[in-house]
Amino acid sequence: MKRVRISRADVTASLVVFLVALPLCVGVAVASGVPAELGLVTGIVGGLLTGLLPGSSLQVSGPAAGLTVLVYEAVETYGPGALGVLVLLAGLLQIALGVLKLGRWFRAISTGVVQGMLAGIGLVLVAGQLYTLTGAHAHGNGLANLAGLPNLAVSTACSADAATALGIGAGTIAVLIAWPRWRRAARMLPAPLVATALATGAVALFHLPVPRLEVNGLADAVSLPEREDFGRLAGGPVLLSALGTLLAFTLIASAESLFSAAAVDRLHDGPRTDFDKELIAQGVGNSVCGMLGSLPMTAVIVRSAANVQAGARTKLSRVLHGIWLLLFAAALPAALGVIPLAALAGVLVHAGCKLIPVRDFVRMWRTHRAEAVVLAATASAIVATNLFEGVLAGLLTAVAKSAWETSRVQLEVEDTEGGGLLVRAVGSATFLRLPALLDQLDALPRDRPLELDLSGLRHLDHACATAFESWSQQALPGGSTRT
Repeated sequence: MKRVRISRADVTASLVVFLVALPLCVGVAVASGVPAELGLVTGIVGGLLTGLLPGSSLQVSGPAAGLTVLVYEAVETYGPGALGVLVLLAGLLQIALGVLKLGRWFRAISTGVVQGMLAGIGLVLVAGQLYTLTGAHAHGNGLANLAGLPNLAVSTACSADAATALGIGAGTIAVLIAWPRWRRAARMLPAPLVATALATGAVALFHLPVPRLEVNGLADAVSLPEREDFGRLAGGPVLLSALGTLLAFTLIASAESLFSAAAVDRLHDGPRTDFDKELIAQGVGNSVCGMLGSLPMTAVIVRSAANVQAGARTKLSRVLHGIWLLLFAAALPAALGVIPLAALAGVLVHAGCKLIPVRDFVRMWRTHRAEAVVLAATASAIVATNLFEGVLAGLLTAVAKSAWETSRVQLEVEDTEGGGLLVRAVGSATFLRLPALLDQLDALPRDRPLELDLSGLRHLDHACATAFESWSQQALPGGSTRT
């Protein structure tokens, strides 16, 4: 019989990841509008099931802040029961994409779109959680939440209870920022756990009147999708919207997982990630989460980085982290009920701010300004509409940007022996450059014989070909056109 070797480093790393994952699982669930226990269910499945499957050996899966906005919208639109159906179908689609070996294509998505997606999610997440931070209720979409912030500030200043909740949340954020600077302590206890524990202790010690987490237990939170839930999504009025939400679940969860895998690969010297196998593993995990009516999972860079930095050697660390989550949920569920919602909101505000790539945007603006425009357009569209439509807008902006950059054409004018002018077009002539091309052609002198040479073009679309032909007939009665 083959012996299973358990590394002490893997055990230690699993405990660190468990302590990081616990408040994040709960906080993401609450922000998504579902019972807190469902966040733990997704974390458990991500450890015990996805953690065993091939793909990436060190990255850790669970509920992610990046999908919070989309999940909240889905629950509000279709109801809690339909969430499991969407997650189940998204998981099956991920498995199909992995089997078809399409995982590597996710790496071809524009950097501006990806970072813009994260920025938009971060802005919407922060705007929504600022209301929870003060014990208030968010208005709805990102634009409405941002517009309501001035009124929120006034109402908070006029309410002692709201100011108290804000103090708890602000203190949580302060600990999250300051604790990692104490490196020796941060290696032993992760900042999210310390910040949540201190906030919970302060509320209990001073009997502060702030809302706390409601807990009912895993058995009550888990619900299998029923036939009515499938029928609700297949109905005529919501079918198209549901398909869009399903596609968004699939693409965003897959992209976030594979981008995380690429980032984790840069953190260690072990085996590289097989993107197609990782996509299948994520799909299997999401299929099970869907059957349990739980949150969707992705690979989470925060937990994965903590796993690598804690010295994990194999996938055993992420499997053990799932076991610790299961034991905690089974043995100490009541412990969650003492956590103030303002503390969890503080954790998510901090996480949302980290999603906004301010430094990358500044660097991008200096070096690749067009890519920075794509980032800003994607983020703005997500805030103004929703995640799916915002990402589509970002992709269209990226395509337009690429088309503009690749459609570079110039006119080279040379004197000929007969006293005329040879106009040579070089590059790729598309309709995007047509106005400028026609302006340059119209500016040429008409008192000399002209010859237009198009043989140097790598690409000539129909619009430009028609325009060149029309211009030649009008401006070259004594000249010629070469193709």
